[in-house]
Amino acid sequence: MRKLLPALILCVFFLTACGSLQMSGEIKAEPVQAPQQSSIVSVKPEENVEQGPDEAEPAQTPDPKATIDLSKMPNEAGKIMVLMYHNIGSVEKEWVRTPENFIKDLTTLYEKGYRPISLTDYVTGHIAVEQGYSPVVITFDDGNMNNFEYLEDGTIRKDCAVGLLMDFHGKHPDFPLEATFFLDGRIPFRQKALISQKLDFLTEQGMDIGNHTKTHENLKDLTANGIQEQIGAQAQFLSESIHREDYVINTLALPFGGRPKDESLKKYLGTGLYDGLA
Repeated sequence: MRKLLPALILCVFFLTACGSLQMSGEIKAEPVQAPQQSSIVSVKPEENVEQGPDEAEPAQTPDPKATIDLSKMPNEAGKIMVLMYHNIGSVEKEWVRTPENFIKDLTTLYEKGYRPISLTDYVTGHIAVEQGYSPVVITFDDGNMNNFEYLEDGTIRKDCAVGLLMDFHGKHPDFPLEATFFLDGRIPFRQKALISQKLDFLTEQGMDIGNHTKTHENLKDLTANGIQEQIGAQAQFLSESIHREDYVINTLALPFGGRPKDESLKKYLGTGLYDGLA
């Protein structure tokens, strides 16, 4: 049996779940400066060559990368946008994004120069987006079936979150397939016979699995043992459901954003013991 957490975890990121950061109708982000048009230089025709009527020079498509000042260092101290979704559904409402609006979100991010990175890379400081682009983190909470659903024929439902992300990535290969799914309970994604298949698929595709506690309880009023059970039991369950021995569940989203009121108990959000394992 694997350890639930490494002895010295690099970083645990606490998302305020089910409380704020809901995706609104329009992404308000700082615009990315558009590349400047390169000037077209006309060449003087050789002498003794008969000239026809003046014709417009064909438009040239500038290389966006040509306008990037490679001497400038990225602002690694800047803020990074973290988007938290919950459900994909047919009717837009609180905690629910329609497939059409989710694609609009991704399109807006893409056109404004954002490129997804994994949450693990974010918290460990491994931010490797190309120069001229900005990182963004995409997350989903609760692990409902509309996040990831297999149909009876074994294909992934096209309008679930995973299906939409994969389709967008297929059309825009330079928009990485990066997202983190925070899962609570014993039937993540609500198809019991397919739990391991789904978790293995996500990790193989480069997406991530995060801890959302055993029963989605608010941790603010729990005891030390209660906190460690909520986090440790879920970490153990998820780790045993993933067949990759090297994969570690090292991110946590707090249900309802609840942190322990007792300051001495907050340490258990990142370290602790459950069932004899660290």
